[in-house]
Amino acid sequence: MPAKNQLKDTTIPKDTDALRNALGSFATGVTIITTLGKKGQKVGMTANSFASVSLDPALVLWSIGRDSNCFDDFISAEAFAVHILASNQRELSNRFASTGSDRFAELECPEGLLGIPLLPECNACFQCTIETQYDGGDHVILVGKVHDFMDNGHKPLIFHRGDYASL
Repeated sequence: MPAKNQLKDTTIPKDTDALRNALGSFATGVTIITTLGKKGQKVGMTANSFASVSLDPALVLWSIGRDSNCFDDFISAEAFAVHILASNQRELSNRFASTGSDRFAELECPEGLLGIPLLPECNACFQCTIETQYDGGDHVILVGKVHDFMDNGHKPLIFHRGDYASL
């Protein structure tokens, strides 16, 4: 018999859909992360795994799935930008969540820190260099040091239980 206050030997259920639905009950903002790829190409993806870590020094984090088609580009990148999307940017979010197309087609993206592409009209943007990376199971957690940011003050695009929402 286990001692009082000792953890029981439990495992997470194999029903990943149920786990994903439960995790989806936490409303998050929607971001697009951009960088320059290993061959100098523009790379970007939609993510909702963004969080603030520290104000001094200014650090943020996000995570990328090991099965992402741009995993190698982000893992080897020196810098990235986190674009927090505004409530009117669902189409942009969907574009960067899809595969098989040029996500940057017809977008004018000025160059940011170390040449990373910056998306127009976002709610906020943080330009970061990679501070460290951590193993996160089927993801890798990337911590970035913020070197520059902007805040347009728009209403945010929100993701909750598998669908978009806004305030």
